[in-house]
Amino acid sequence: MKLIIATIKPFKLDEVREALTGVGVTGMSVTEIKGFGNQSGHTEIYRGAEYSVNYVPKIRLEIAVSDALADEVIQTIAKTARTGKIGDGKIFALDLQQAMRVRTGDLNDDAL
Repeated sequence: MKLIIATIKPFKLDEVREALTGVGVTGMSVTEIKGFGNQSGHTEIYRGAEYSVNYVPKIRLEIAVSDALADEVIQTIAKTARTGKIGDGKIFALDLQQAMRVRTGDLNDDAL
């Protein structure tokens, strides 16, 4: 099993969710986050004064999938979230040691 963690631009969330549903993803966790990378924030003007925004709003997706589905999920996120501009995000895939569905006690792939 793999835990896929992706950060994407907020306006891409619905498009990514629909694409992931199409490849067989049945659930994910979504969190609104702020961060910076190469994009390093930006400046905005408010009431005539310019100020620096050091953190950029992003969406964090956490998706647990079977090993067989992991590569397809990663490619789907990358293709769907890509705008070609700085700040498109990152994708990380980690080995997932164990998973359990709390309601039924199902373990590992059965819990996904």
